[in-house]
Amino acid sequence: MRQPFTRSSHQAGLFRRRERLCRHHPDFDRMATQGWKAFDAEGKLSEAGWRKEQKWALDMGLPGADSLTDKTIPTFSRGELPHFAGINTFLKAPYVENVRDVAKYDAAVIGIPFDSGTTYRPGTRFGPQGIRRISALYTPYNYELGVDLREQMTLADAGDVFTIPGNLEKSFDQISRGVAHVFSSGALPLMLGGDHSIGFPCVRGIAQCTSKRIGIIHFDRHIDIQEKDLDERMHTTPWYWATNLPNVSATNLVQLGIGGWQVPRYGVQEARKRGTNVLTIADIEKIGLEKTAEIALELAWKDADAVYISFDVDSIDCGFVPGTGWPEPGGFLPREALKILGLVAAEGMCGLEVVEVSPPYDTSDITALVGVRVVVEALGSLVAHGKLGSHKPLIDKPVQY
Repeated sequence: MRQPFTRSSHQAGLFRRRERLCRHHPDFDRMATQGWKAFDAEGKLSEAGWRKEQKWALDMGLPGADSLTDKTIPTFSRGELPHFAGINTFLKAPYVENVRDVAKYDAAVIGIPFDSGTTYRPGTRFGPQGIRRISALYTPYNYELGVDLREQMTLADAGDVFTIPGNLEKSFDQISRGVAHVFSSGALPLMLGGDHSIGFPCVRGIAQCTSKRIGIIHFDRHIDIQEKDLDERMHTTPWYWATNLPNVSATNLVQLGIGGWQVPRYGVQEARKRGTNVLTIADIEKIGLEKTAEIALELAWKDADAVYISFDVDSIDCGFVPGTGWPEPGGFLPREALKILGLVAAEGMCGLEVVEVSPPYDTSDITALVGVRVVVEALGSLVAHGKLGSHKPLIDKPVQY
């Protein structure tokens, strides 16, 4: 048996054992730790959704072999388990074959496999596939938040928008149409890109369904607000065009993490002209993560009725996200970006996009995993703070196709 750690000394060739080393921490209260509170929160969560899924898996996949002692295991893999098997929708969520059925769900994932707006390294057309594949690694439960998405909401995967390779404008029209359909249904649209040019048609799809004013919180290293790039509306231009929409003001655009050596002066000039809001990494380090979130919310929500969140994975230091089109050192640490994201999502959102995941350049799926974490972190925050579905009152001009 291993002996407890003690202080000891040698004296006159003899080994003398001393008392156990013990430091007293009178202010430590384990019941006040997040770890203990998470224990308590888990005990209050339902298991009804999990039991329903297990029964469904047995019905759809046949009961398992007689030799199995766990009688909840089917013959054919259905649902979450095992993580390495099955058809990978996002988080193993139900695939909505008929997209008219998205209205039955609280939120719907939309893949946007498009990289014709890329100006350097292509590959983000494979982003939705990469994100879905590694999402199988996750469960719907988050320990710190005390949230189980399977028990507290309904999530569907609507599949991918049919984009048109080599044609930005036709693809943009397809994207706007798809996002507008999901938003109009009442489901919260969650877009998996795709390069950042999709930011404009995604926001346009939502904006056309409401008369309300929309703010944008944008995580990035790049300012992405110049008018054109290489004579087209590329992934460096989405916020120029989005903030031209009648109910999307540039003064409600908050950009977090901008900086480095890849910020074109054209974009800086346009941002200055339009009066957008930029906080660099140095600004955020100085004022802190909580204060950053407070400022972002105050600016994005000022005179606005909803906020759209755009998360470019290259906002994170490239050492953590090699699989992206424009990697740049000096960005967020993952836990910093996720912390701010959770704080701003807690006030509600009308849509979320995660962009610039490029699997051909990824290492061990770590960039795609960041993309997964962005989506579940935002959803978890919405659920934890009772804001899931808060976008629905905005839908006063729904589209019908």
